[in-house]
Amino acid sequence: MKRSIITICVVSLACAAAAMFPVFAEAAAQPATLYPTMAPLGKYLMPDRQSEIDLARTAAPKSISGHATVWVLDAHGYKTAVKGTNGFTCEVERSWTKAFDDDNFWNPRVLTPICYNAPATRSVLPYVIFETKLALAGATEAMIRDRLTAAVAAKQLPDPENGSVGYMMSKVSYIDDHVKAWHSHIMIYTPKALGANSGESWGANRDGSPVVYDSNHLLWPQPWALFFVPVHYWSDGSPDAM
Repeated sequence: MKRSIITICVVSLACAAAAMFPVFAEAAAQPATLYPTMAPLGKYLMPDRQSEIDLARTAAPKSISGHATVWVLDAHGYKTAVKGTNGFTCEVERSWTKAFDDDNFWNPRVLTPICYNAPATRSVLPYVIFETKLALAGATEAMIRDRLTAAVAAKQLPDPENGSVGYMMSKVSYIDDHVKAWHSHIMIYTPKALGANSGESWGANRDGSPVVYDSNHLLWPQPWALFFVPVHYWSDGSPDAM
């Protein structure tokens, strides 16, 4: 009798597992989307203007950000909050400027301070404006991707100028739920067609080289190749242990 009961239990558990397995297999085949749609707009806005100005300026050392133009985001888009004098523009980017299909694409906690130099302000920042305008108008992720791709193909947005640089040295940024502030670094933008050659000529991704070539960005609609150069300290001068 005991053996029969044990046998029945084992068979029952096996059947239950077999019944559930297709569900688990299907779930595993579907990549998790942590934030499938845009949250209410208010969740992406900071509580006050000065807090956003202060956060934007953490992207670069004060010697740079203290003299930069600073933008803040409201329900209608980015607005100039401070007029600068050095050609840099600092602002806090939201999640919809991340890579398409990123699982944090609509994460309202994403706040990424960045300071663009003058060439990047003219030729990289317009992409942030373009995507932000679509997001605030209620476009889906797929719509933003398709319209950005079409705009790039139609030459409605500029190619990155030589010397375009973005500073991301804030230790209080929130890049996503996985890496938070990641590491202090600067980013260098070059035309996408020059990406592979630039990587070779710069010695990117070689042993001991401080230059990282992000080949994933070749899959983006944006027409640039992107290089990261880690920095061993944050914008406030405190060390980044890397």
